[in-house]
Amino acid sequence: MSNNDKMTDPEKERRKIKSVKKMKDIMTNYYIEAKTADQTGKKVAWITSGGPVEPLIAMDVIPVYPENHGAMIGASKMGVDLCEKAEEMGYPRDLCSYARSDISCVTVDGGPIGGLPKPDMLVCCNNICGTVLKWYEVQARYLDVPLFILDTPVSHTDFTEEAHRYVKRQFEEYVAFLEEHCGKKMDMDHLEEVGKVSMEGQNLWQAVLDTTMNKPSPMSAFDAFFHLALIVTLRGTTTAVEYYKELLEEMKQRIAEGISAVPDEKVRLLWDNLPVWYRTKWLSETFAGHGACLVADTYTSAWCGSLKYLDPDNFFDSMVQGYSRIYLNIGVDAMAEEVVKMVDKYSADGLVMHSNRSCKPYSLGQYDILEIVKKRCDIPTLVIEADMVDSRSFAESQIETRIGAFMEMINANR
Repeated sequence: MSNNDKMTDPEKERRKIKSVKKMKDIMTNYYIEAKTADQTGKKVAWITSGGPVEPLIAMDVIPVYPENHGAMIGASKMGVDLCEKAEEMGYPRDLCSYARSDISCVTVDGGPIGGLPKPDMLVCCNNICGTVLKWYEVQARYLDVPLFILDTPVSHTDFTEEAHRYVKRQFEEYVAFLEEHCGKKMDMDHLEEVGKVSMEGQNLWQAVLDTTMNKPSPMSAFDAFFHLALIVTLRGTTTAVEYYKELLEEMKQRIAEGISAVPDEKVRLLWDNLPVWYRTKWLSETFAGHGACLVADTYTSAWCGSLKYLDPDNFFDSMVQGYSRIYLNIGVDAMAEEVVKMVDKYSADGLVMHSNRSCKPYSLGQYDILEIVKKRCDIPTLVIEADMVDSRSFAESQIETRIGAFMEMINANR
């Protein structure tokens, strides 16, 4: 019997995060605004999740994220049908399931919200992976809309002056692209203000994530996967700032009242890689059944990891380094260093790695990171093989067995 099964209804209700409803309302309004943009005269741009969104906000363009839509497809358990349709179209199963589901979805206006609103333009930044380049080229051809590609070289160690000049020229071209397709000049002062709002939202999101340093943790990584949506879709807006202020206050209140994400928290874990969107509830309950709370993860923290490179007084220039040196665009040694820091910061007793069939940049260096973390932190590690959207790659009984053995190892180490 899991800890959740033992709780009474009033206790379950008390443990629910109240901000969830507001979050759902905000996201509903966001998609309604995007889907009715043609009625309000606004333009819509599809943009990669790690792409520089602030220039779009400054030009009053509504950003829409196919990867966020892919997460919704996975959570709605619609991934297999859409991925199979993409495979029938000739796209191999080894291709990213976000890309497959999005490419097939656009041909049938499918998915949990009846397809994404038609874009006026596409903005692709390869700081998260190389797949997005071809994915967005496919969509640009199918939808017959202009595409801007921003190339950010991998920053294995230092960010060189040559790299800075190279990327900055592209940011200047990005502004020119937006001016051409929006039919107006960029207000650079307004862009700087949007940058400050973006940084404020990112700082607040980091503060929310940092509440899990408390023992017991007021929320889990599975909660963070849900509440992440605004820092992705509405980064640079006051809506995101105000929401995270309220969420932060709720987390502080939960700490004050002793409300934890997992009843009787005994073990604290760190998660690496994207969520398994179609099985987040099962994974959450399975870990909780062992008294384990996933208190932090490398995925949700990635949207505030570049704050140290951003300058509120010179946002445009600092975006160059900020968007080039995100978690997935640094070397394996640097990624391992970030994981080691998180293990220490959040007092993690173990590391859980999702070896994600779909996300090659996130998964290929994991075993090297695992060895570095084991050596430096001396904590048990677990690798779960799955996929973020395509549930055909998920073996529940095998994963349940691995989790059980992993928890026994942790308890033996204590």
